Amino acid sequence: MYIERLELKDYRNYDSIQLDFSSKINVFIGENAQGKTNLMESLYVLSMAKSHRTANDKELIRWDADYGKIKGDVQKRYGRLPLELILSKKGKKAKVNHLEQTKLSYYIGQLNVVMFAPEDLYLVKGSPQVRRRFLDMEIGQISPVYLHDLLHFQKVLKQRNHILKQHQGKSLLNDVMFDVYTEQYIDAAVKVIQKRFQFMELLQKWAEPIHFGISRGLEKLTVSYHTTSGIKADWSDIEMKDYLEKRLFESKKRELDRGITLTGPHRDDLQFFVNNYDVQTYGSQGQQRTTALSLKLAEIELIKQEVGEAPVLLLDDVLSELDDYRQSHLLNTIQGDVQTFVTTTSVDGLAHETIQQAQMFHVEQGAVVIKQ
Repeated sequence: MYIERLELKDYRNYDSIQLDFSSKINVFIGENAQGKTNLMESLYVLSMAKSHRTANDKELIRWDADYGKIKGDVQKRYGRLPLELILSKKGKKAKVNHLEQTKLSYYIGQLNVVMFAPEDLYLVKGSPQVRRRFLDMEIGQISPVYLHDLLHFQKVLKQRNHILKQHQGKSLLNDVMFDVYTEQYIDAAVKVIQKRFQFMELLQKWAEPIHFGISRGLEKLTVSYHTTSGIKADWSDIEMKDYLEKRLFESKKRELDRGITLTGPHRDDLQFFVNNYDVQTYGSQGQQRTTALSLKLAEIELIKQEVGEAPVLLLDDVLSELDDYRQSHLLNTIQGDVQTFVTTTSVDGLAHETIQQAQMFHVEQGAVVIKQ
């Protein structure tokens, strides 16, 4: 799949703009704070209906406007698909092929993207919250059911936490609704955990050989999903539910002391090992960056396998963060197969033929000019 055309109306620092793209490589060149990342962000929002930079949609609307709009024409294997998002201070509307969608989960997944930005280099050594977000966003792209299950889990978790907060500090909690929410919580949590295990198995399948290649055959990468509950991937549905129920019973006193739910998917994490050593703790900066790059390239292959066509790749100011070898490996991998968008302040140091053959766009103060 690839994005043929992008139209922005009152988005960030753009009042009105329309761009036609190459199906191969597109490069946005310009100094910092001119609007390159805003363009990249708009492509991400067009896909995911949310920004990777802010949770506040109001920030996406130009400061003196009532609403913002992102429209894109996406070419897929079965034909052209128009997508549209209207962002207002009251919420957002999503349209697929000019038809408004009643739920955002019906919209997400129409356009698949893989974003690689400097902050993704901290996927390995950052907080567990960063890795959980990575999991949820990527699984959500290929499984609308997962998005529905995750939202249900978050809703039940909030309700359960509300009762715990009301009874915080007490030694006993006899509340029928709490028992009901706990039962719903267990069912919802197990669905999320199972889907995450399945996704990690697929990600491991692709990431291991990619990492082996980037490390010149010297390193074996292992990626695993670590549950706070102690649930294992090969357990049955019933075994997972029974074990989680047991763990919640054991932690009930501590939950009352803290006023929050202490065990479940909202506290789980990913672990990365290179040659059986924990990369987060013992890995060099180079190993951590190679691991992050391997994960992103594995995402491309995973989505291609699950969806049947390659996603769009967004490289936001990340090439300058990679050394020449990793840079070349990345560009060689995507060459000719994956529509790619790159932001950079200059192409002078990028000698790779893929970049030299790209469609160039010069960005300055919210204006975009095609470079010949």
